[in-house]
Amino acid sequence: MMHTFAFRRLLWALLLLPLVACDPNRIYETNIDLPDYAWSVQNKPVFEFEIQDTTQLYDVYFNVRNASAYGYYNLYMRHTLSGPDGLPVSQLLHHMILMDPKTGEPRGKGTGDIFDHQFLALPKQRFDQAGTYKIVLEQYMRQDVLPGIMAVGVRVATVDGKNADAQ
Repeated sequence: MMHTFAFRRLLWALLLLPLVACDPNRIYETNIDLPDYAWSVQNKPVFEFEIQDTTQLYDVYFNVRNASAYGYYNLYMRHTLSGPDGLPVSQLLHHMILMDPKTGEPRGKGTGDIFDHQFLALPKQRFDQAGTYKIVLEQYMRQDVLPGIMAVGVRVATVDGKNADAQ
């Protein structure tokens, strides 16, 4: 089991390396593998990133990796974004479609039975304070444990060619 876990983690890193190496707009991207490839309601991954430029607009994406054995076509996820002062900046419920509801065909990119998705969760986000921001992700489905959700992550990128004055 550990050998398979290490291999999949290495494969994930190798697949993402070309994407993140060529992206000058990316300021942060981290993915967290979930224990036993299942997302429990008690497991609330935390992502921390630095914002230096408060005049820039940012796109915040959520990454989801699922196995084809995941039992639903969608995923409800809630985020809580806190600023450097620890106060909440935003809290939203997101509805993400992982598979076509009618055909069951997986969406996202993948090979075999593993699929990666990237959802634009917070477009053109403005961060008013420089410092460390924190995003907490929670699965918000009716089932306490979601087998087949293998990893979740957060990506923050500058909005290409647009700053706060261009909005």
